[in-house]
Amino acid sequence: MSKPISSTLHKLLPWAAAALLAACASTPPTPSVDYKPDYNFSTTHKVAFYDDSGLVTGNNPAPLSDMERDRIDLALESALRNKGYEVLGKKDAAQADLLISWTLVLNDRTDVRTYQTPAMGVGYSRYGGYNGYSMYNCWGCTQTEVSVKNYTEGTFIVDMIDPKLKKSVWRGEIQSRLKGQLGQDQDKYNEVANIIFASFPP
Repeated sequence: MSKPISSTLHKLLPWAAAALLAACASTPPTPSVDYKPDYNFSTTHKVAFYDDSGLVTGNNPAPLSDMERDRIDLALESALRNKGYEVLGKKDAAQADLLISWTLVLNDRTDVRTYQTPAMGVGYSRYGGYNGYSMYNCWGCTQTEVSVKNYTEGTFIVDMIDPKLKKSVWRGEIQSRLKGQLGQDQDKYNEVANIIFASFPP
């Protein structure tokens, strides 16, 4: 039985982790959205960043630089301004109707798949002589192949928190396998921020 390993553990640099996950993929995944159904979003007009926004967790958390965090913040700000919201600075955060908080969860995963492939080789049979063996062509035989792929799964979560309730009233989440490179391409960050806020406010 042959067990080829299709790839080794994919090591990600911090900029790859900060890529907001989906923009690295060939097709951006659809975000998962949840919200408080009885909350009146029509009364919210000003937003600011939550003090603890920007948490990176998981079994393989990557440290993010200030520049990477700024690109994520800038992308979220741009997406919310496109929605007609006013984004306040830290000094005016107390006047915000909602607080933005994002979290990046990075976990190492292993994908193991088993499949059958034709075996076009030589087999042996116990027929062909007294207590002996003879060779035959094994054209109809199969062998088991095992494919092992290691990858990093990233989940990017954005919460909109009501400062009075001190609870999240809206959450958008995108999950994807991380791959590729974005570097300093702010447009890619903006693209994913617009995707995650596509249905905000509900």
